[in-house]
Amino acid sequence: MTGGLDIALVQTRTPATARGGLDHVAPLIREAAGGGARFVLTPEGTNLLEQRRDRRAAVLADEDADDAVLGLRRLAAELGIWLLVGSAIVRSGRRGDDRAANRSLLIDDRGGIVARYDKLHVFDVDLPNGERYRESSTVRPGDAAAVADTPWGRLGLTICYDLRFPHLHRQLAQAGASMIAVPAAFTAPTGEAHWETLLRARAIETGAFILAPAQGGLHEDGRRTWGRSLVVGPWGEVIARADHDEPCVLHAKMDMGAVARARSAIPSLTHDRDFAAAR
Repeated sequence: MTGGLDIALVQTRTPATARGGLDHVAPLIREAAGGGARFVLTPEGTNLLEQRRDRRAAVLADEDADDAVLGLRRLAAELGIWLLVGSAIVRSGRRGDDRAANRSLLIDDRGGIVARYDKLHVFDVDLPNGERYRESSTVRPGDAAAVADTPWGRLGLTICYDLRFPHLHRQLAQAGASMIAVPAAFTAPTGEAHWETLLRARAIETGAFILAPAQGGLHEDGRRTWGRSLVVGPWGEVIARADHDEPCVLHAKMDMGAVARARSAIPSLTHDRDFAAAR
């Protein structure tokens, strides 16, 4: 579908409980809708950010019982907007596995969940500054990519560390995604070094809009996230940027016809060739 689309990215500093998360994000979503956004996107961990395992276990809920998820579904219906909950940290629902799911939820303007995506790539790294992350110890990775239909075109779903895997974004674009969401809670060191560069690269490679709402600042559990939410056009141009870590609403207007123009100019999505693997 061609034509302009008013969107908003909500940048947050989410607390450590789902009730606190809802109270934090809901006014920002209302502000976004009041400013004319028809599609609003929130970051990874919109319902809660709590990396301390014992405390997370005490507040974790099933998707259909999570205070933030339920409240955000009602809010989308009330405001008549489409809402991407960048991710909610909820029970995975897998028998015998007490790890959580890090799950994107696409909500339509009637409050219905029309797509789900569990983060494929979990963040297990030792950073040069001494920070150590083992997301796999508390989060069960997903096993399927996801593209969803919206009134404005197909939306590819990713979460945070997925950004470093270009083949995932390519597959989403080849499946028809004209927009790719990259909700994130990027660490400050990796965000400063790589965030914008990677987002612009994924846009150029896919000829898609990249929509990247982020967490920012120092959180209750001690982590510090990068912020700097970003909207990137399919030619790699930055359309809108938050230049700080504070909670805010970032508005952008997208010309959806730009996707076809970029892919016509550089039709690399149609030029895959089989080749022997390097050894």
